[in-house]
Amino acid sequence: MTRKPVVLVTGAGGEVGHGLIHQLADLGVYDVLALDVRAVDEAVARRCAATRVGDILDHHLLERLQSEFEISVVFHLAALLSTRAEFVPETAHEVNVQGTLNLLRLALDEARSLGRPVRFLFPSSVAVYGLPNLETKRAAGKVAEPAWLMPITMYGCNKLYCEHLGRYFGRHYRQLAAGEPSGVDFRAIRLPGLISAFTLPSGGTSDYAPEMIHAAAQRRPYACFVREDTRIPFMAMPDAITALLALLEAPAGSLTGAVYNVAAFNPSAGELADLVRGALPDARISFAPDRRRQAIVDSWPEDVDDTPARRDWGFRPAYDLRRTFEEYLVPNITRRYAPRGPGDAHVR
Repeated sequence: MTRKPVVLVTGAGGEVGHGLIHQLADLGVYDVLALDVRAVDEAVARRCAATRVGDILDHHLLERLQSEFEISVVFHLAALLSTRAEFVPETAHEVNVQGTLNLLRLALDEARSLGRPVRFLFPSSVAVYGLPNLETKRAAGKVAEPAWLMPITMYGCNKLYCEHLGRYFGRHYRQLAAGEPSGVDFRAIRLPGLISAFTLPSGGTSDYAPEMIHAAAQRRPYACFVREDTRIPFMAMPDAITALLALLEAPAGSLTGAVYNVAAFNPSAGELADLVRGALPDARISFAPDRRRQAIVDSWPEDVDDTPARRDWGFRPAYDLRRTFEEYLVPNITRRYAPRGPGDAHVR
């Protein structure tokens, strides 16, 4: 290992982890330590100083990481996502909450060992919100960070609690005991639905957007599980990675909060389908709303107010909806599923 600061990325094999690790490696100022329950792709592993396979619930594993590395930054991406979490809510709570607590303790110990704060970056979610009905959702407009925090999913409950847990570790840890502050510099972003050209959807309730795009590129029919008028905020994956890195580098004195909304565009599902059909004329998209999943998406805002992120640390999405499709999604996804030879079928 070099003397560059070590950045621990949990959930390194996931959608956000792939892009984040490549960006961190490109910066050239960090050594990346990747952790996931499965071995990360070779292309990702090559960008890391070290990789480990293991579970964030394994205390012995985390202790070994602390003994082997001096960890200056934690990007805690590992989680059970919203749809899967509803099938195994108790397991989701264990992974999403206890796992986060374990990583906060690691950051606490590392800060004390290093004698300086450890920055802890936490991707929260629009799922922390819970609007009671469509009328309220449509009237609410852009929802700010403190409003409508009544999630109806285990994933949303977990993320909201972990926001509070991180804020506690960062600002109030053992506040009645004598001693120094914890040294955990906790910073969270509430990510909207993410659309990636390079990684497949992996169990999020907002994944209907990337699913319809990837299906169309493979010339597969896709039955969208929400209504055409469903509207929630989205963002292209590169902007999500840029936002996480911008928040990492923001001076602590410029931050007025621990948790920030970010978003880029908020098309309806029908508008997304029209864009896909326009870009990929063979697309076969229909709508077959699933009542239970629809209810979850209907509880999330149509849009969020990200004024604090823009003011405090200069958040500015580079990709609007049209640029996302024309410059990022269509060329990269069609290339991904292009036939490999004269007789090859499309990749499945």
